[in-house]
Amino acid sequence: MECEFDALDVKAIAFALAVALLSYALTWLAIRYAHRRLLLDLPGRRRSHSAPTPRGGGIAIVLAMLAAIVALPAFAGCLMPTGRGRVMMASIALVAVIGWMDDHRPLSARLRLFVHFLAATIVILSGIGAFAIGGSSGGMSPPWAWATTGIVWLAVVWSINLHNFMDGINGILSAQALFVFASLALLASLGGFPLYYVLLPLVFAAAVLGFFPWNFPRARIFMGDVGSGVLGLVIAIAILSEGRALAATTGLVLCSAFVADATCTLLSRMLRGRRWYSAHREHLYQWLVRAGLSHAKVVALYMSWNLLIALPAALWMNRVAQNTVSNEIVPAIGVYGLAAFAWWLGKRWCLRCVANGGRHAAA
Repeated sequence: MECEFDALDVKAIAFALAVALLSYALTWLAIRYAHRRLLLDLPGRRRSHSAPTPRGGGIAIVLAMLAAIVALPAFAGCLMPTGRGRVMMASIALVAVIGWMDDHRPLSARLRLFVHFLAATIVILSGIGAFAIGGSSGGMSPPWAWATTGIVWLAVVWSINLHNFMDGINGILSAQALFVFASLALLASLGGFPLYYVLLPLVFAAAVLGFFPWNFPRARIFMGDVGSGVLGLVIAIAILSEGRALAATTGLVLCSAFVADATCTLLSRMLRGRRWYSAHREHLYQWLVRAGLSHAKVVALYMSWNLLIALPAALWMNRVAQNTVSNEIVPAIGVYGLAAFAWWLGKRWCLRCVANGGRHAAA
């Protein structure tokens, strides 16, 4: 069935607004539920908040996204590519359930990681993205196709976990997800691609938008693992889905602020012989808060990177119909090189501020 929309018209916008309102209402209910069940994050040495705050509000985002996927064919009069909606729902449900359970009672890292790999396997085997086992592999020879599939599989798992790591201050993950989804929708729209490529990230952004006012600038509820894990998964799914239309490294560039921070922090801890897999406060955004910046200012810094560096680079990469190494790989390398340098400079500045202020610098 063809989509009834031939452009991003009033009906499409109304659908997105309905998703946002649903998410907003569900977040209100999640706050009441968290207070009733005493699902509270208490202040502590490894946390960046100063008052007990409910958690698990990401369930509102999850339910709004699932409702949007179910309602999209009926409301919009168009169908996703065969089976894609069911695959999205299955993988989202897996990550959401394990995250929801972990928000209520901490689970083992092994169990969580097993479920994350299972969800990533479903995504890869379904054919979502440019590479799929046994499917089209862009003309590559089988060994390269399998190697690329393996990299994409690991990248989906890494996306789930890195977005969980980066959800440590008010609004930072919500703002990042809004930016990535909105940018994907914008790039697809400018490229003149079928409305599916525009509407899907748009409704994902709407689901996050409904939660955002409850989480920023003052957090009345935290997203929790149920939200951060699912957003990491859905961001990966959206990037893979749009990868057939956009330059291959577009998603990497749009996510550069989070990927660079999480990766540089992980490598730094490993090189210093720290227990890299344990909880810590060594991400740059956490150091910036410890150096004295407010949560809102830190989020503004990350969004400034997105709007001034990541989005212009992504627009430049997708300016031509024929993608080449020079307009895909080179810009991505440049963005990540600059991001790593910015991380290093930012970390040094934070260490000086903390030392001069007599603050406790241990992770």
